[in-house]
Amino acid sequence: MIERRDVLKFAAFACPGVRAALSADFRTRIAARVERAFRTPGQTPNGLQATPDGLWVLDQATNRVALVQYDDGRVIRQFDTATDRGSGITFDGQAIWIASTYNRLLVRADAQTGRTLKTLPSPGSGLVKWGPRSAHPEPTGAHGLEWRSGELWVAVPPAVRIFALNPENAAIRNSLPAPGVRPHGIGWDPDGSLWCAESIDRSFFKMDPASGQILMQLMLPAEEPLVDGVVQAPHGMTVWKGQIWFSVAETGEVYRVPLPA
Repeated sequence: MIERRDVLKFAAFACPGVRAALSADFRTRIAARVERAFRTPGQTPNGLQATPDGLWVLDQATNRVALVQYDDGRVIRQFDTATDRGSGITFDGQAIWIASTYNRLLVRADAQTGRTLKTLPSPGSGLVKWGPRSAHPEPTGAHGLEWRSGELWVAVPPAVRIFALNPENAAIRNSLPAPGVRPHGIGWDPDGSLWCAESIDRSFFKMDPASGQILMQLMLPAEEPLVDGVVQAPHGMTVWKGQIWFSVAETGEVYRVPLPA
């Protein structure tokens, strides 16, 4: 979270990712609008995944998962999971995967009950590279998750990388540098590119999934979303019907912004 009075100065001078973007070889745009979608069933939504059946929401504080409707957030079903303060969720067509961040596992679970089906170690686990060490004393693992063509894609802040994994044994098939220092949610663009939310920059970076080249930076407006005088940052994210959907863990809300034309 960023105090409103500091956000403009922060964006212009204090954020290394923003400074880098100003001189980089990719376009930087400001989101055309930010729309509040709904409040989630939990208080700390940290992972999102769009599916035709609804929007999956992972709550970090309770380790509960909910499948909700897009129009109003009404719960279709929800259940507990055997995870530890997770930060990402995806769906492989049959089961859900959860980034169980604080025990550094990737958990495959039944999409009806939450029963654990399989666990794999998170690649790139370790200590994060932002904030004082006293605020982040524990090693952590994966955050954003996505499924594509039989591979599990994983954004890992301690490693500042995005990995494509074999879901059978967690063997790394590809490894890309992530934008910034705090990569979080990831999602697929309709054109096959990969979007990654970077929480400190309050931005979404469009990437080539083969090379990791950044193609575009989509920044949130300087004072949106604003809740009780505090500018909020994106955590979980997903892409659905021409929009990036993102969660704000501190407020329990989901927002959406249109994909750039």
